[in-house]
Amino acid sequence: MTLALGLVPGDPFRLGSYWDGAGVNFAVYALNADRVELCLFDPAGHRELARLPLPGHHAGVWHGYLAEAEPGLIYGFRAHGLWMPQRGHRYNPAKLLLDPYARRLHGRYAGQGDFCDHLPGDPSRPDPRDNAAHAIKGVVDAPDYGSYAFDWQDDRRPGIAWADTVIYELHVKGFSRLNPAVPEALRGSYAGLAHPASIDWLKWLGVTTVELLPVAACADEEHLLARGMVNYWGYNPVALMAVEERYAAGSDPVTEFKSAVRALHAAGIEVLLDVVYNHTAEGGVGGPAFNLRGLDNRSYYRLAPDGHCENWTGCGNTLNLAEPRCLQLVLDSLRFWALECHVDGFRFDLAPILARGMHGPFEAWSSFFAAIQADPLLCRLKLVAEPWDIGPDGYRVGGFPPGWAEWNDRYRDSMRSFWLHHGPTRGEYARRLTASSDLFERRGRPPWASVNFLTAHDGFNLRDLVSYSQKHNEANGEENRDGHGNNHSWNGGVEGPSDDPGILQIRGRLQRALLASLIFSQGTPMLLAGDEMGHTQQGNNNAYCQDSPISWLDWQYIDLAQAAYVARLLALRRQYPALRHGRWFSAEAHGGYERRDVDWRNAEGRAMTPAEWDGREQFSLAVELGPEGTRDRCLLLINAEAVATEFNLRPGRWLRVLDTAEPDAGDALFQQQVVLPANTVWLLVLDTGGRVTW
Repeated sequence: MTLALGLVPGDPFRLGSYWDGAGVNFAVYALNADRVELCLFDPAGHRELARLPLPGHHAGVWHGYLAEAEPGLIYGFRAHGLWMPQRGHRYNPAKLLLDPYARRLHGRYAGQGDFCDHLPGDPSRPDPRDNAAHAIKGVVDAPDYGSYAFDWQDDRRPGIAWADTVIYELHVKGFSRLNPAVPEALRGSYAGLAHPASIDWLKWLGVTTVELLPVAACADEEHLLARGMVNYWGYNPVALMAVEERYAAGSDPVTEFKSAVRALHAAGIEVLLDVVYNHTAEGGVGGPAFNLRGLDNRSYYRLAPDGHCENWTGCGNTLNLAEPRCLQLVLDSLRFWALECHVDGFRFDLAPILARGMHGPFEAWSSFFAAIQADPLLCRLKLVAEPWDIGPDGYRVGGFPPGWAEWNDRYRDSMRSFWLHHGPTRGEYARRLTASSDLFERRGRPPWASVNFLTAHDGFNLRDLVSYSQKHNEANGEENRDGHGNNHSWNGGVEGPSDDPGILQIRGRLQRALLASLIFSQGTPMLLAGDEMGHTQQGNNNAYCQDSPISWLDWQYIDLAQAAYVARLLALRRQYPALRHGRWFSAEAHGGYERRDVDWRNAEGRAMTPAEWDGREQFSLAVELGPEGTRDRCLLLINAEAVATEFNLRPGRWLRVLDTAEPDAGDALFQQQVVLPANTVWLLVLDTGGRVTW
C-alpha cells in the first residue's frame, strides 16, 4: 500500500483509530501536550516510516485523517510538552506511545530498560533513548460491519435472573490447558473454552455464568520478567479495549474471543469479565511509559503533591475517574466489551477507586455510578464490585448503590472460620447464610447483591484451605513474603498432602460442608474453577505469577465424586426455591397476611435465645427456609461440632435429600430425632408422599 502521507484534520469525537473504508481517522487525548505526532511503521512493526503531526486540536484531543490508509496499519504516537515531574508533566517524545483505544496490538513488553521515561537514577531528566523499534504499537482495526463483520448468528444474551445465577470464576488458559478432551492446539485458549468438552462440563455442573479473569491486553512486571515469569492472572492492563493475544489459539484473538462468547451463549451460559480500571501496567515512578503517562499523566492518574502517583491500588498508580476523559476511556472500554463482544456483565477489580471523587473520598453516587446508571446498555448488565481498595476508607462492603452486586469477603471469612476454627458465633453464621442482611438490606438492595464465595483466584483454593494451615508461596520467588497470612485455613492435623484415612475423611467432610453452606446460602454463590474437582495449588495462595501446573486444572486426576456432589448441590438449589429466595426473609408474620419464612432453632428444637446466638460454646443449629406451610419449605441441619449431635425435629415426616457426611446415601425419612455426624449438613424437606429427586 502506498500512502500520500498527508494528514488533514479529522474527527475529534471518535477516539482511537477508525477506518471508514476510504482512510483512517486518528484521535488521541493529550490535554497538556504542545503537539502530538502520528508515527507509522513497516509491516514488521520495527522500522518507523513517517512522523506526521496531528493537525487538528479540539478540547484536548489531537486528531487527523489519513486518506488511503487501511486496516492492518501499525502506528503509535509521540507527545511533546513539558518535562516537569514535580507538577505531573512527563512528556518525552523519545518514547513511542500506544493508543489507549487500540483494539489490536503489535508487540509485547519484554522488560527493555528504555521504556522508562526518565534517566536511570535521575528522575529530573527525560531519557533520550528512542524505544520505537520494540515498543508496543497499535494496529488499525476494521469496524464490525460489511465484509469485516463477525457473524453472531442471532446471538442472544441468556438473561439469567440474579436469583438463579451461579458464578464460576475461571482463568481462560488454566481451565482447558491440561484437558485431554480438548484438541491439543486449542488447549488454554478462547477456542478451548468454547470447545464442547468445556461447555459440556459447565452445563453438567450446573453453573449459569462464567466470570473470566482479565482478558484485556496486559503487560508483565519487570521483576517477573527478570525471573522468567509472567503475570498469569493479567491484572496489569496496558490496553483496555484489546483482547489479550496470549489466550488465542489462532492469529485473530478478537474473533476467537467473540466466538467463545457466542458458543457459551448458545449453551445458555453468561459471560462476565473481570476488568481492571483502577490502575495500569505503567506502575509507579520508574515503571514503563506505555501510553497514559506520556500522553497526559496529570489527567489520567491521581497525583500526590510531589507529582508522583498515589498508590491506592498497591500497583504503583491509581487511575482518576473523577477526570472526565479518564472516565470516558473506562466507559468506552465497557461499551466495547458489551456492545461489540456481547459480554453479559463485569466484575470490577478494586472498585472503590472508580467511585472516588475529585478529592479522594468514595462517593456512593459518583460520576462513575451515575454514568453507568444513565447508560441504556450498561445499566442492564450484571455489575459486580470488589468493594475494597487500600486507599483512605477503602473498605466499602455493602456501600455500593442499587443494581450492583458485591464480593462479600465477610461471608468468606465467617464461613471458613465457623467450620474450621469455631470462630464466629452462630448469629454471625446465620447472617452470612441469609445474604448478610446487616450489610445489604438497605436502599433497595436485594439478597442477590451479596456474592458469596469461599475461595477465589486470590488465596487458597478449597482443597488447600483444608490441607494447609500456612501459605507456601516459595515457587513465586519472593521468599514466601507474598500472599495473605490470615487465611482461616486448617490442615486437619498434617500440613499438606496426607494418606492418613482419618485426616482425609475430616478434609472431605469439611469441604462438602463448606460447599453445602455456600450453595444453600441466600445470595449469589460463586465457585472457583477447580474446587469441584479437587484441584490443589500446593499451598500457594498467591499464584498470580504461576503460568504452570500449579494453576492449570489437572483434568486427568479430577475427583469425579466431588464434582458430582457439586452438581447435585446446584441441582437441589434449582429444585427448591427456598434455597434461592428472591427477597429478604421475614422471621415474623405481618398483619396476619404474610407467613414468616425463616425459623431458627437450636439442636434441641427450641427457638434460639440471644445468649445462644452470641455464645461461642456450641456450633450447631437448624433453620427452616421458605414461606410457612408451603410444600417446598426446606430444613437445614448444621452441625459444625467436632462430635456427632442429636437434633430434635418438629412434628412431621421429614425426607432427607442430602447428607454431606455420606453424599451417596439415598433419601431417607425421619421423625422426632436424628443424629448428625461431626462437620455435617443435612437438607430435609417435608414429605408429601411423592418421591423427591434432584
